[in-house]
Amino acid sequence: MTSAQHTRADAAEDTALRPRTSGIPDPDFDEAEVVDGFLAGDEACLEAAHRRWGPLVHALARRSLGDAREAEDVTQVVFLAAWRGRAGFAPDRGTLSGWLVGITRRKIADALSARTRRSELVAAAGARMMLQVTDDAAGVEASIDRVLLADELSRLPAPQRQVLNLAFYDDLTQTQIAELTGWPLGTVKSHARRGLRRLAGRLKEGGALECAV
Repeated sequence: MTSAQHTRADAAEDTALRPRTSGIPDPDFDEAEVVDGFLAGDEACLEAAHRRWGPLVHALARRSLGDAREAEDVTQVVFLAAWRGRAGFAPDRGTLSGWLVGITRRKIADALSARTRRSELVAAAGARMMLQVTDDAAGVEASIDRVLLADELSRLPAPQRQVLNLAFYDDLTQTQIAELTGWPLGTVKSHARRGLRRLAGRLKEGGALECAV
């Protein structure tokens, strides 16, 4: 393709992207001539087709999408797609206006699908944000609970505090605690039971960590 042909092709695509005109039919409009010129790559015929059927394409898009700006975008996309794919139009199988309507319906479907995808992405992003906020809040509450628990444990008698610290923070069983401290298993159980009872009472009085016990 020569530079001049490139220039004409670019000008034709620019024509397809221009704002719609008033849509008033041209009294000299000859559909057969426009179709022949359109297929031959005559940008003047593209412009004539745009003037003639642009309002129809826009009306279909506006009715389906309910948004004037989006309908304008679809109208531009339709005529650009028609111009680039004009070799696929067969006059013996239908009219140019019918072919444009078919393209319009496909582009409307694409626009609706894109709208759905955008909505799903927004919803997913919102859900992730809410989940993050919930997780952060839960993390803060858990941190506060750990501080309160440590404070209450520090107030217990030393043997009870030691047993519960080993159970809570080192995740040891009572048998393991007995082996580690050298205390009889019954003594460990007694310290744990008394420590938990006292801890439960203190936490309940403070209104915090009732579930921790």
